[in-house]
Amino acid sequence: MQNKISREELVKNYNIEIHFLDSLEECGLIKTFEEERVKYISYEELPNLERFANWHYDLEVNLPGLEIINNLLNKIENLLQENRNLAQYKNYAK
Repeated sequence: MQNKISREELVKNYNIEIHFLDSLEECGLIKTFEEERVKYISYEELPNLERFANWHYDLEVNLPGLEIINNLLNKIENLLQENRNLAQYKNYAK
């Protein structure tokens, strides 16, 4: 069984708008799935949802801004991982 929470519970528990969730899903920032005509989000997606909700509601970042910030942070993480791999290879090659 997959740990999941329905969109309706998310709206209630996180005090966010259902339209905001739909927008995040439409632009690919979060993934939902449907079971028996109810949309759910997996618990693994919750940290991303919380981050996007904080940026949107607390910092007033709009949806295009969320996409840009997310893309830049992903690129930074990829570069950091590549740097770690190169450093590990350099140490291995000695």
